[in-house]
Amino acid sequence: MARWSAMSILVVDVGTSGVRASVVRPDATIGAVQRAAVGARTPAPGMVELDAVAIAAAALDVASAALEAAGPVEAIAVAAQRASTIVWDRSTGEPVGPGIGWQDLRTAGACLALRSRGIRVAPNQSATKLALLLDTHDPERTRDLCFGTVDSWLVWTLSGGAAHVTDATNAGVTGLVLLDGSAWDPAMLEALRIPASVLPRIVDSTGVVAEAKALPGAPLIAGIVGDQQGSLIGQGCLAPGQAKATFGTGGMLDCSTGSERPPFPVKGDAGTFPIVTWQGGGTIHWGIEAIMLSAGSCVDWLRSGLGIITSAAETDALAASARDSAGVSFVPALGGLGTPVWDFGARGTLVGLNASTTKSEVVRAVLEGIAHRGADLLEAAESDSGRTIEGLRVDGGMSENVTFVQALADATRRPIALAPVTEATTLGAAFLAGAAVGTWSSLDEASSAAPPRAVIEPRRRLDRERWLDARSRAEAQVPSMTAITF
Repeated sequence: MARWSAMSILVVDVGTSGVRASVVRPDATIGAVQRAAVGARTPAPGMVELDAVAIAAAALDVASAALEAAGPVEAIAVAAQRASTIVWDRSTGEPVGPGIGWQDLRTAGACLALRSRGIRVAPNQSATKLALLLDTHDPERTRDLCFGTVDSWLVWTLSGGAAHVTDATNAGVTGLVLLDGSAWDPAMLEALRIPASVLPRIVDSTGVVAEAKALPGAPLIAGIVGDQQGSLIGQGCLAPGQAKATFGTGGMLDCSTGSERPPFPVKGDAGTFPIVTWQGGGTIHWGIEAIMLSAGSCVDWLRSGLGIITSAAETDALAASARDSAGVSFVPALGGLGTPVWDFGARGTLVGLNASTTKSEVVRAVLEGIAHRGADLLEAAESDSGRTIEGLRVDGGMSENVTFVQALADATRRPIALAPVTEATTLGAAFLAGAAVGTWSSLDEASSAAPPRAVIEPRRRLDRERWLDARSRAEAQVPSMTAITF
């Protein structure tokens, strides 16, 4: 069996639908990929639950299988979906119950109640989810419990319970840290009755934190990062003004802004959020994030809802067969609109249909609608950051769709650089760990080993005004949900 360079990095990545382990070589190529499906459960509308035990078991399985295929590695990196919330017993390591996914909206009312007290926290953050789990399983706050986002749970699992930590990128989206990102916020903990003892220690994104005693050879855990920040780093967006967008089930655009925190406390005027892009040597690097709630899920709707396609892959050729959308506009708001309007009561909207509209034109309108939302995110990031984004780097499953990527270039009027791999989070996590243990001398050197696989230039101008009119029609369809603000 072939063995790779011992300078390679094992990456364990937990997404919304499964766990993946990969080994990244010093030349930034990826192999020994192992996957396990671990889906979330939706017991009721607006509720999303995680099986933390299944996630831990799958992570150990795929990591062990990747090491068996590739041989010893220099270090391990952990990447994960952010803000999803798990609470477990410190002595037994057993979760107190299902974790709560970042998409879960059951605490939206609690967020509104807190706002009436002058406390702003978003329902997709961890703060109110943790408070709910504690109220349910430890109402008197007498148990010795641990809280963690998924990265923290993974490190606990891999280290055999030796390390209860999280990195600054994951801590920063919990809603529980001080504005400068330096530490947990005592005022927020008091407001939600969260004991400081349940919280993990905040560590650098790049640096050795523990041995992975649960894996053969106990390699060092040397990198921790949230999935979107991992993608940002994996695509080399390290300098202020460099931005990437990931289009999967939803969409996230992240833009690096530099060493100073963005000036707004929670949300900018254009609907973006401050984020920690990474932390090294105790120094925080900042950025902003814009969010699209529905992207690839709209393509899934074409298949499972309308039944006009049998697989997502069909949409590329089908949309390309239509010269344009023939006046049809689609607003991808199946679960509301994120940046810039933040309307949870918005709903998906299809306008401009007539008796001659074909399914090819509908499919093209859907892809172009997602591209227009991408332009929304870019415009918002430019407005809130005060920087011009010259080009956009893109990864995620939809980056494989040629028609969509061209529509994105046309909607944004920017060149679109496609990531060297579909999921750049793996590369970014590996770069952070590798920079800590000497696989690469710096993040700049690491990212230079992974240039874009292609650059798509704009070819025509999409009608933004007509589409923005359609977006306005999509807003406030469910007034009670529209009322949720933060």
